[in-house]
Amino acid sequence: MSETRRKLIDGTVETIRTVGISGVSARSIAAAAGVNQALVFYHFGSVHDLLAAACMTHTKASVELFQPDLDKVSTLKELLAVGKDMHTKQSETFNVTILAQLLAGARNDAGLAETTRTALQLWIDAIEKVLIRVLAKSPAKDLVDTKGLAGAVSAAFIGLELYEGIDPAGAARALDTLDQMAVLVEVVDDLGPIARRAFKAKVKRVVDR
Repeated sequence: MSETRRKLIDGTVETIRTVGISGVSARSIAAAAGVNQALVFYHFGSVHDLLAAACMTHTKASVELFQPDLDKVSTLKELLAVGKDMHTKQSETFNVTILAQLLAGARNDAGLAETTRTALQLWIDAIEKVLIRVLAKSPAKDLVDTKGLAGAVSAAFIGLELYEGIDPAGAARALDTLDQMAVLVEVVDDLGPIARRAFKAKVKRVVDR
């Protein structure tokens, strides 16, 4: 990637961080990047296409940053611990806010919606791989759709970033509740053979209804 393209992408991210998606324009991006605004159109064609490039570039970098931690996860409790660490670090750098702002802007923009959906899918795919590995031997695995759960977890952490901005205590309670759910799953995993069979039978009856 050329230095100018990198400056424009970084300038886009900085603009979203500071003024939100509603304040994004060729002029504001160029000012943040320290370049002539004509370069926005020369390198990307439009502000819209620059937003799409910034969204994908930034999200890929964020996923790659935390991938080593995700690869080490062996329990749901560990996954939530990584999630909390991600939430803290991403909040400190406003990284989650960027994706949340793009999601908000995408509501009335089909093109941006597609790009943002693709970017969010990077997180969903990474978390789904962890869930498949963690739940593989758990009697609770039949209770959930791992792809759907991965989507819910990803969406929840983006939502928590916005929730924390208006109710930090409420967001903290929500995170603590996720911890409690992970403990419940671990309790189920530690059941003896007879109890595990009974649990699986009960789950099957519920699922087959």
